[in-house]
Amino acid sequence: MTGGGGFLGSRIVRQLLDRGDEVVVVARSDYPELRAWGAQTIRGDLADDGVAERAVEGCEAVVHAAAKAGVWGSAQDYYRSNVVATTRVLEACLTHDVERLVHTSTPSVTFDGADHENAGPDLPYASKFRTHYAATKALAESLVLEAPDLRTVALRPHLIWGPGDPFIFPGVIERHKAGKLARIGKGTNKVDITYVDNAAAAHVGALDALGRADGPAGKAFFISDGEPVEMWPFLDELFVALSLPRLKRRVPAGLALAVGGMLESTHRAFGIESEPRMTRFLAQQVSTSHWYDMEPARRELGYEPLVTREEAWRRTIEDLRARGLCG
Repeated sequence: MTGGGGFLGSRIVRQLLDRGDEVVVVARSDYPELRAWGAQTIRGDLADDGVAERAVEGCEAVVHAAAKAGVWGSAQDYYRSNVVATTRVLEACLTHDVERLVHTSTPSVTFDGADHENAGPDLPYASKFRTHYAATKALAESLVLEAPDLRTVALRPHLIWGPGDPFIFPGVIERHKAGKLARIGKGTNKVDITYVDNAAAAHVGALDALGRADGPAGKAFFISDGEPVEMWPFLDELFVALSLPRLKRRVPAGLALAVGGMLESTHRAFGIESEPRMTRFLAQQVSTSHWYDMEPARRELGYEPLVTREEAWRRTIEDLRARGLCG
């Protein structure tokens, strides 16, 4: 398991251990809690020589969830973390005769700024990427799906949420509390979201599916809770549940896109390393619809959400309140 200390990765580790699998986790940081659960841990950077080989030796299957995410940073850093590291993992699998690999990808590999409604896995890669993250994840995914002598699947979970979420909900809440959040576009765009335990269950199910003689090798699947939400009303519901005011400010999508491009250029021109408050990718993401057909994942992976939306919502609100992310 790569990336086993992360938000999603730790849930995958937990589900594998709970069903009796032996799990080896490789990560750059130390995670004593994973050892307390019963996992073996190896510390190292997958892009470095020998780390991936040491990690996969003796393993029957690999879940590769490690990646550099985000929308801002150097192309070199993204390439090293997302492409070089994935190449090392694939080479190690071939060296040690690993038969199955499940790769955590992202719907961003197909995002072209247009609405994607009930889109299926035949949606092509974007012809132009707005972020180094999307570009390098698309390259990594293609390497995985085309790997010789290895049964592989790529999963594309969309907007992972739930207790322990370090980025999405906390980031939105803090921006809202600071008065820096605005509703962009018409406000009726629909998006898929994926509760973290459901995303983890999809990975475990994909491992099992690849073990079948007729398993879905060489394919990519979108993963979500199967219930798209209207993005901005959903965020208002979140704010109300946390005793925060509803969002009132509105910005036209075209203006947000123009501001994002201007801020990107300014940050690059002056060597500003911090992420701009708005980017072209973000402007398009939050103003368009992107939700996906779950039938292929149900049919070929046996995927069904493990946790209902109601229970996922209850757990998440409870967690956010406990972390002080409320009014």
